[in-house]
Amino acid sequence: MKDLKPTCKIAVVQAAPIMFDKAACTEKAVSLIQECALKNAELIVFPELFIPGYPYGMTFGFSVGRRTEEGRKDWMLYYRNSILVPGEETKLLGEAAKKAHAWVSIGVSERDAVTATLYNSNLVFSPDGELVFCHRKLKPTGSERVVWGDADKAYFPVAETPWGPMGSMICWESYMPLARMALYQKGITLYLSPNTNDNEEWQATIRHIAIEGHCFFINCDMYFTRDMYPKGLCCQEEIGRLPQTVCRGGSCIVDPYGHLLTEPVWDREAVIYAELDMDQAAASKMEFDVCGHYARPDAFVFQAAENSDWE
Repeated sequence: MKDLKPTCKIAVVQAAPIMFDKAACTEKAVSLIQECALKNAELIVFPELFIPGYPYGMTFGFSVGRRTEEGRKDWMLYYRNSILVPGEETKLLGEAAKKAHAWVSIGVSERDAVTATLYNSNLVFSPDGELVFCHRKLKPTGSERVVWGDADKAYFPVAETPWGPMGSMICWESYMPLARMALYQKGITLYLSPNTNDNEEWQATIRHIAIEGHCFFINCDMYFTRDMYPKGLCCQEEIGRLPQTVCRGGSCIVDPYGHLLTEPVWDREAVIYAELDMDQAAASKMEFDVCGHYARPDAFVFQAAENSDWE
């Protein structure tokens, strides 16, 4: 393992998006990046689909063999507020990252520039404002598949940071053991997990992954409520059946030993600040290194698909 910068000042942003409004979401993200910069954050992490929000509970009129015109109208609103990568929104986010002198990770609904397919994607910007990678979610979960397509590129990209390689898995991608292994093989020290997953079982999962990969697990969830959905949606009955608090959050940071470095934050917007001791990434591997001395390549053979280019 290469020498790492000894500490990483991180900001985990548990915030509510401005639902279905890409311009307002981008403006809020830029403002939050500026706020984190005032606290000297070097790495700023946003949740899954922060632009333009996660359409939790919506069916978009889909049922087996059937669609509705009302659902198609709601989908078109979401489509129009999904963003091109690169595009105007990524330009603004890159400028904010450069001004903050920080690495920035943010989840977006990406609209393909050629087809009409949407992708659940995670963007990472460097402190010079460069869009380093765009990772598309490998497999949308459950009914997400009627909204977003499977990743067709950028399967396991990583960013080479001063704190070691940094990669991301979006929400339930982290339940795919071989996807985790693909990141471990690249030596990640920072495992970013933008997600919309506020259940109890997830809290057990993130601690397991941190100790399995002996890496820092950055659990970044969002908080939003039922009254944040746009009032003009056609699916008001679906929205009305949701609990008042749709997603409770639970964002936190887990160290490479599987211990909570910060406690989960519930039921509110918050920015979690912490300083990561990067020596732990190497020290924790003394007795277990999943791709090193504890590996058995003579007994197990694994090779990830080489499809990391996103441009």
